[in-house]
Amino acid sequence: MRFKLILSSVKADITDHIVDTAKGAGATGATIIPARGTGIHEAKTFFGLSLEAQTDIIMLLVEEHLVTKILNAIREAGEFHKPGTGIAFVVPVEHVVGLESQMERFKEEVRESYF
Repeated sequence: MRFKLILSSVKADITDHIVDTAKGAGATGATIIPARGTGIHEAKTFFGLSLEAQTDIIMLLVEEHLVTKILNAIREAGEFHKPGTGIAFVVPVEHVVGLESQMERFKEEVRESYF
């Protein structure tokens, strides 16, 4: 089984919506990392202090054949076509450990769907 890692940076207030959408498209789970960042536009300031919006990094380790479906779903859900809403990209994964219990479940689901 081959895996890819989808990384998405979104505003914290839409994180749950993006994760739910990804799960609806086939993702089995997500890891969410609080972050902050800077983009092409300067951060707003208030009395000289920067006011940065909270950002989350969503990590989705998914089977290779699900990548396009999940990526398209989160792009639409996050309205990534609008400036400043979020980004997502895919990184190849060479090796995975720790998914043995999920692999057995996947194999059982495949067997059950054929019989």
